[in-house]
Amino acid sequence: MSRIPFACAVTLMMLSGVSPALAIGPGGLAAPTQKKIIHIAAAKPTLAPFAYVTFCVAHGDECHTRNAASTLALTPNLMRELRRVNAEVNAAIMPMNDAPGRDSWDMDVRYGDCEDYVLTKRSRLTKLGWPANKLRIAVTMTRNNNGHAVLVVSTDKGDLVLDNRMDEIKNWQDTDLQWLKIQSEENPLFWNEVSATGRKG
Repeated sequence: MSRIPFACAVTLMMLSGVSPALAIGPGGLAAPTQKKIIHIAAAKPTLAPFAYVTFCVAHGDECHTRNAASTLALTPNLMRELRRVNAEVNAAIMPMNDAPGRDSWDMDVRYGDCEDYVLTKRSRLTKLGWPANKLRIAVTMTRNNNGHAVLVVSTDKGDLVLDNRMDEIKNWQDTDLQWLKIQSEENPLFWNEVSATGRKG
């Protein structure tokens, strides 16, 4: 009996109304499964970091919601802009920790720690037109149990993390961070603890 090539057999089954069972594996065909988008979920309210409150007293324009948006559609152009800002700020600031007991949050500095990177990135992105309520500061712990701040960009593709430790931008679930607290989307002066489970959609 002559053997019909696989592609032809699939075509014949489709024309005849028969749906072929496509195997998953190296030798078969499988439709790619999309990863469900899980966003960071806010839990109960908590206090904002004291150094952030001090920063807001000095820089009030950086601490209110402007250019708010219900959703942020992440286009390829916006993703390139996000990568560029993240890499440029990471390169522009030389890492230097604050002196013990002197936690100071600043932006556009030559030397600074994680919060200074975050504030500089957030400021630059808002000036480029990014909605401020989608650019939130989060306080986390690293794998080595060090306190660490990152910028979270909430998009329709998930919550993306801009981290001064790397130029790569990752989904929040793919980082090595333990999530503690994050700014509210409604008001950046309000903060919430982070739920461990996240939320879909």
